Amino acid sequence: MEIIEDMSAASLHFDAMVIGAGITGLQAAIDLGDQGYKVALVEKEASIGGKMIMLSKVFPTLDCCSCITTPRMATAAHHKYVTLFTYCEVGSVERNGPRFVVDVHKKPRYVDENACTGCRECEYVCPIDVPDAFDLNMGAHRAVYVPFSTAMPQKALIDIDNCLFCGKCEKACPANAIDFTQQEETLHVEAGTIILATGYETTPRNAKKEYHADTLLNVVDGLQVERMLAPTGPFGHVLRPGDGKQPDSIAYVQCAGSRDLSLGVEYCSRVCCMYAIKQAMLLAGTLPMADITIYYMDIRTFGKGYEQFYQNSRAMGIEFIKGKVARITEDENHNPIVRVELVDDGRILERTHDMVVLSVGLQPAWNPQPTFQVSVGKDGFVHLPSPNLFPCVTDQPGIFVAGVAGGPMDIVDSIVSGSAASAEAAAYLQSLRVPQTE
Repeated sequence: MEIIEDMSAASLHFDAMVIGAGITGLQAAIDLGDQGYKVALVEKEASIGGKMIMLSKVFPTLDCCSCITTPRMATAAHHKYVTLFTYCEVGSVERNGPRFVVDVHKKPRYVDENACTGCRECEYVCPIDVPDAFDLNMGAHRAVYVPFSTAMPQKALIDIDNCLFCGKCEKACPANAIDFTQQEETLHVEAGTIILATGYETTPRNAKKEYHADTLLNVVDGLQVERMLAPTGPFGHVLRPGDGKQPDSIAYVQCAGSRDLSLGVEYCSRVCCMYAIKQAMLLAGTLPMADITIYYMDIRTFGKGYEQFYQNSRAMGIEFIKGKVARITEDENHNPIVRVELVDDGRILERTHDMVVLSVGLQPAWNPQPTFQVSVGKDGFVHLPSPNLFPCVTDQPGIFVAGVAGGPMDIVDSIVSGSAASAEAAAYLQSLRVPQTE
C-alpha cells in the first residue's frame, strides 16, 4: 500500500481517479491497476470497503460479505498501481486540456499514518466511549480508534470532538504517532479520467411519519439488522434495541422508503425484497422459534436464482402477507403494533410483534453535479444519456459512473458495473493517447 508522504507536492499525477472505495470502486480501481494504469482511489471514510463490509451475507448464495470484500480491499491496498487517499473528500475540479485537476481535501486523523502500526495500544487506554457509526450507533468505540477489525489502512484516528486531551493515548503509543497539531491539507491530484463510484445511503428510517421510527424503540431498519446478523456486529446476537431481549416475533415492512411519491422516491430500489427475504432466512436460522412475517405489496425477484430463493423462504415457514401497512404504534411493553390493510380483500388487521424492520430503500450518497458538471436525473442518480448501450458513460467526456451512483442495483451488478466503468475509462485514455505515468 502506498501512502503519500510529501503532501506539499505541487501536483500528484495519475492516469485515473476513482471516487468511492466501496465494492464498486475497488473493482474499478483494481481492473485499471491490473492494466498498468496508475489509479488514485479516493474515499471519504477512514477505511476502504464501503457499505458492503458492514453487511452479513449476500443473496441468493448466502456467502459471507466480508469474505468477498476483504480480499478486494487487500488487493487494492497493496496494488503497486493503486494509491489510497482515505479520509479525503473531493473539492473543486478543473479541466487541464484532456486531463482533470482535482483538489482533494485530506482531513486530519491526528495520527501519523506512516508511523502508526495499528497496534491499538492508544485505543486500549482511552477513557472515552463514543457511539460507533460503523455499527449505526448501536455499539461504541473509543475516542481514538481503528475504524473496524479489518479496516484498510489499519491506522488509528482521533475523534477530536470527543477527545479529552488527557494524553493517555500519546503516552501509550509505542510509535509516537499521535499528532494533535495536524491540520486539513489540500492535495492537487491530476488524472486523465474519473470514475464516480460514490454509492448510496439508505432512505431515512423516519421518512414515513406513520411508522414512528424516531420514537418507537423496537422499530429498526434493514441496515441495522445487517449489523446485528454480522459476525462483527455490536451485540453478538440478534437483540431488540429497546430492552436487549431476544425477539420471538419479527415483522418486515416492505417499500418503507421506496415507491412512494409522497416521499419523493417513486422508484423501486430493487434490493429491498431480496435483502428482507435473506435476513428473514438468516433470522430463522439464528432464532429457530421466532415467527417471521413480511408485509409486502409486490415481491420482486429479478435476478438469477432469486425466485427460487424466495420460494425457499416460504418453504422455511416465513409468512408473507400482501398488504399496505398504514401505521405502527406500540403497547405498554414497547411491542410494535402493525396496522395493515390486506390488498386482496380490504380487511384491516392489527398484529403485535416484538420487533419491526423497515425495508428502507436506496438513494444517492452524493450529488456530483455541482463539482463535476454531470447531469443528474430527478431521482438524484447520475443521468446516463444512453443507458442501454453505454451504462457507465455520463454526458461529460472522461467522467464515468459505476454502481449505485448511477441507479439502484445489487452487489453482483455493482461489481460488473465497476469493471465496465474501468473498461470505458481505459478506452477513453487510449483514445486520447494519454501516456501512462512511469
